Amino acid sequence: MAEHDLSKTIIPYLDRHLVFPLLAHLVETNLFPEEQVQIAQYELAKGTNMFDYAASLFSQIYPDQELPAEFNTKRENLVSTNERLQQEAQVVLDVIENPEVAQSLRQDKNQNLQYLKDNYNLTLEQITALYNFGKFQYSYGNYSGAADYLYHFRVLSTDAELNLSAHWGKLASDILTGKWDVALEELNTLRDVIDSRSSASTSSLAGDGTLSPSLSQLMSRTWLLHWSLFVYFNHPQGRTFLIETFMTPAYLNTIQTSCPWILRYLVCTIIICSTRKPQQQPGSLSPQRVKAALRELTKIVVTEEYQYSDPITRFLKELYVEFDFDRAREELTLAEKVVGNDFFLSEFREDFMECARGLISEAYCRIYGKIDIADLSERLNLSPDEGEKWIVNLIRETRMGADAKIDLEKNQITISRPAQPVYQTVIEKTRGLGLRMQALGVGLRGIPAAASSN
Repeated sequence: MAEHDLSKTIIPYLDRHLVFPLLAHLVETNLFPEEQVQIAQYELAKGTNMFDYAASLFSQIYPDQELPAEFNTKRENLVSTNERLQQEAQVVLDVIENPEVAQSLRQDKNQNLQYLKDNYNLTLEQITALYNFGKFQYSYGNYSGAADYLYHFRVLSTDAELNLSAHWGKLASDILTGKWDVALEELNTLRDVIDSRSSASTSSLAGDGTLSPSLSQLMSRTWLLHWSLFVYFNHPQGRTFLIETFMTPAYLNTIQTSCPWILRYLVCTIIICSTRKPQQQPGSLSPQRVKAALRELTKIVVTEEYQYSDPITRFLKELYVEFDFDRAREELTLAEKVVGNDFFLSEFREDFMECARGLISEAYCRIYGKIDIADLSERLNLSPDEGEKWIVNLIRETRMGADAKIDLEKNQITISRPAQPVYQTVIEKTRGLGLRMQALGVGLRGIPAAASSN
């Protein structure tokens, strides 16, 4: 299943510290030789200040060799640099942690800077020491301390570029410490900054003045999509938030333009949220919203198949476009292995399989009036007894109960449904047309006049 592993594809869009959990997962899955993964971990750790971790990896990979002398030199420099940056940051902390100062600070950052300068001789350059020390702590793995210093810096600083960098650093720190509620808040704040239509803000996102604002914004959204996977697949309500974010026109466009492999996570999440069981969790998407998202996503999967496909996306296509239940079953068998080996999806393998079988059952029952239970069980990769229980639960837990009857002697299910009124068909076909037209209008307004005339 190594051909379906997305680690190599995703890693270029992550901070190097966020890559460590992915490589640790690859060691567990055995998709690649362990020695190769350890070498990758070592090369990654060499670029940080986590010298003890890098030294331990070096000893595992090269047990017969001594540690390079550069390790001791870098460690000594690390200690001296840490002491210097800590002293510089402590000067600022001693002031802002004063209760009187805390009560005097306001929402206006410029006013706060003037107050600190007039009363405590603190300048913007001195406040930047918080950023430098937070970034340094992050570099050697003290993520909790880095989050605190970056937060304090962002509260006081008026430097837009450093504030944005502090946003990314704070988000990474919250992810690596597993503070998912805080990480979600940070993620939403960062998304608001990126989605700002201000040319000044978007042009500074990539830190490269040669990039156009729109391209810079696209790059930042691409990074945000990858980083958000850590939050959305660990936060209790993360799957709902993932659908709400990824299905917006701006982020769907980003996925289709620069990272179509993210469709794997969107498809898998919508399938998981399409469970036939009633949603108990507050804030969950309604069944109608999930079904609408599933229909829209199916079209996108077919459109983007030339760029990206895997067993998960092909399962959706075979089920809802080709209506080939045999191929859907084959793809689902492969999809189970892909989900089980994926860093973000592995914990949801059972939920994915349960919900995917539910989708097969519902689609099959929607097409055929008489269904052989043994045949359907085979298509679900279940034994006849398991399949019979599955069908009974499906009928009991959905609205099919009044329309479906089980004949145990013939081992069949008979389904009778009244014809759908024409007006209801029209409503279903035109549902969401207004939102699509609005998104199209926004897209057309963003095209320069010269380009549109051509």
